[in-house]
Amino acid sequence: MPELPEVETLVRQLRPLVRGARIERASIIDPRWCAPQQPAAVAAALTGLRIEELSRRGKYLIWRLEGGRCLLQHLRMTGVILYDPPQLPAHLVAVLELSWPDARGAGARRRLRLAVSDARRFGTAEIFDDPRALERHLAWRLGPEPLEGSFSAAGLKAALRGRRAPVKALLLDQRLVAGVGNIYADEALFRAGIHPARAAGSLTLAQCEALLQALREALLAGVSARGASIDDFRHIDGVRGSFQDRFLVHRRAGQPCPACGGQIEKLRVAGRGTYVCARCQPPPRRRSAGARAARPAPER
Repeated sequence: MPELPEVETLVRQLRPLVRGARIERASIIDPRWCAPQQPAAVAAALTGLRIEELSRRGKYLIWRLEGGRCLLQHLRMTGVILYDPPQLPAHLVAVLELSWPDARGAGARRRLRLAVSDARRFGTAEIFDDPRALERHLAWRLGPEPLEGSFSAAGLKAALRGRRAPVKALLLDQRLVAGVGNIYADEALFRAGIHPARAAGSLTLAQCEALLQALREALLAGVSARGASIDDFRHIDGVRGSFQDRFLVHRRAGQPCPACGGQIEKLRVAGRGTYVCARCQPPPRRRSAGARAARPAPER
């Protein structure tokens, strides 16, 4: 958290506002944000450059700057980006001061701040001087984008072939599919009627087709709702997303299944709290490696 829909929401909100702005000053308050790169070096590398584009890859934000330099940012669990907040937020880790030519001319410039806040301080940022180095970095860590047409059910089945780990564990593996986290894995598996503890390699091509379709539906629903705000995620103006109000199973333990009326259960699969309807998602006959599907997890 944030996952693909939350990061996509931020990119869509920020892109038209920051494209073409110049970074007048970069202040890095917490050196962990850019470690092992040195804060002073990162701040100097950003200062004076114009923002040419802002995009997303998986859960990463990619700030493309003039001259080919890039800033790769990951919000991790609790990162928030606020656009020109009236006052600087708590848990501040970095501030970018931006400017644009003012319509009044005569050299005047319009200025504002982007504030990065992170309560748990897990978020990261890294400077790349060469965009090719950035692409190699991402290619090593990320699989295909689930919303792209090039990602097919046949490709998903090939990636899962022979894998005995629970299918949910592999959906969370960013090298298999980029951008999916705990929320959207639960929602997609429910929509597809697949139990999260099912051995990934046992899925048929038809089940892979259903899962891919369900994954896209869940992610697009999250984008449409402008993300889910369970804990810290906020829009650039501090407003909460609304997808949490539309969850089908995630965080709904003890409530009725929206499809069959049975009770939604919380389990632990591959070390993650997982929400299922045992009627709609029949449990596997044998326990998958790494899963404890029969053991309910305590509510939090």
